[in-house]
Amino acid sequence: MIYRLRAILDATQDVFRDIEIEETASLEDLHNVIMQSFQLQGDEMASFYASDDEWNQGEEYCLFDMSDGLSPVKKMCDTPLSDAMSKSKTKMIYVYDFLNMWTFLIELADVAGAVDGTAYPQVIFAIGELPDSPPDKEFEADPRFHDDEDNDDEYGDDEEFYEDYDDNEFY
Repeated sequence: MIYRLRAILDATQDVFRDIEIEETASLEDLHNVIMQSFQLQGDEMASFYASDDEWNQGEEYCLFDMSDGLSPVKKMCDTPLSDAMSKSKTKMIYVYDFLNMWTFLIELADVAGAVDGTAYPQVIFAIGELPDSPPDKEFEADPRFHDDEDNDDEYGDDEEFYEDYDDNEFY
């Protein structure tokens, strides 16, 4: 089967690519076609993240294992596209270059049969060009953690908690 995906740059302007790729291809194959189709340099780290319908970031699929070996890591090269996406799991987030945070929203648009004689993966439609610099990200803090008079944290306004603090000896 062939997955028809749309990779959308998370920006205000329209920049996206429609990609056809085999369901048996790895996430690393998808990473490569995204890099090529958006003309990214290819010399930075990247990860895919599972996502829900509200684009909340979930489980990570990394390009390289940079862990200390203590926790299991899912790598792109070991993960077939069909394990990460399906008709019930239609969205992923792709982040390229963790310093600049090029962020793409990947959505499964259709699952179709392969066309004989067609080489996959292929970009079937492209709109817009990648800007010179990544779009600015606006992060909003969770309102539960704002400092204001009505929101006392667990220790912030507890004078008794800090009363004996200066008596502690630190070496």
